[in-house]
Amino acid sequence: MSEVYEGLRARLDELAVGLPKTENKIEIRLLKRLFTEAQAEFFVQLHPLLEAPDDVANRLNRDPGEVADLMEQMAKKGLLFRKRNGDRVRYAAVPYVVGIFEFQVKSMDKELAKETEVYFEAVYGRALQSYKTPVLRTIPINRQMVADWPIAPYEDVLQIVESQEKIAIAPCICRTTRKLADHDCDKPMENCFSFGSHAEYYVENGLGRFITKEEAKQIVINNEEAGLVMQPFNSKKVGGMCSCCGDCCGMLRSLKKQPNPAEAVQSNYYAQVEEELCTGCETCVDRCQMEAVEVVDGISTVLLNRCIGCGLCVTTCPTEAIQLIKKSEDQLYEPPKSGVETYIRIMQERGKI
Repeated sequence: MSEVYEGLRARLDELAVGLPKTENKIEIRLLKRLFTEAQAEFFVQLHPLLEAPDDVANRLNRDPGEVADLMEQMAKKGLLFRKRNGDRVRYAAVPYVVGIFEFQVKSMDKELAKETEVYFEAVYGRALQSYKTPVLRTIPINRQMVADWPIAPYEDVLQIVESQEKIAIAPCICRTTRKLADHDCDKPMENCFSFGSHAEYYVENGLGRFITKEEAKQIVINNEEAGLVMQPFNSKKVGGMCSCCGDCCGMLRSLKKQPNPAEAVQSNYYAQVEEELCTGCETCVDRCQMEAVEVVDGISTVLLNRCIGCGLCVTTCPTEAIQLIKKSEDQLYEPPKSGVETYIRIMQERGKI
């Protein structure tokens, strides 16, 4: 049996940021909790691009009805992504992150959460953002907080929301996991966004609910008040967007492990303090999720190698002493066009393709 799960781990390690191995095989224990042996054997034969069950059955020389039932069963467990177009249904293998892990938001329990935390601390935290192309990117919550704008639509949270036809909201998988693993967090829970076919998948699987654009914008406003960092998927066409805190979010916790988080996050902005206006009240210190602000001689100082350009320090500065500055043209990062392109870039950087 262990060979089956070792094969599954190796297959998942080929996708996106991968699934690195550990000496004590924590990752195998995780996979055994998620996949049956039959599902594990089947997953390694699937593609990350959408396929109809009949096409998979023909390719694998298996019974079409059996394959269709198995793929739907796995989609309901959050092990495959499902997309419907009328009567046509297609499925795709998904990475562990972003994918299988996030799809466990309703099935996560205390034991799985604690194993997940052990795995994160052992290897996964370092792996999540150790490549040039990040899975998520940090953007300002509102374009008007940027001193030099206009900015691109994919750099503006409210514009991303406005451009969507279908929006679903779900509980944050990271805060769900951390709470089950006995970590206290007082941040709001229901603020993980998914869009389009991803929204349909979440709702159909009972992981989230559809909301209007107005409801979505209100959640964004609430996020800003709660001090959450907005991180959409790292592509111009966004399938989802996270609302993150530095205590729970795997991506932000991973960033904190980097020597220079500002480089790893590929943000196009940084905070800057106008010293004459700063009173040293330390509001910005409390708001920063990256420990990128410190007060020296009564004046706030931004550690540029740690600042990820989220703008949380800007929105609550009582003297308006902080601005979000757009980086120079030669330093600007342009995200991939689609999620598929993002994953391809990451796998290329990891030497997987």
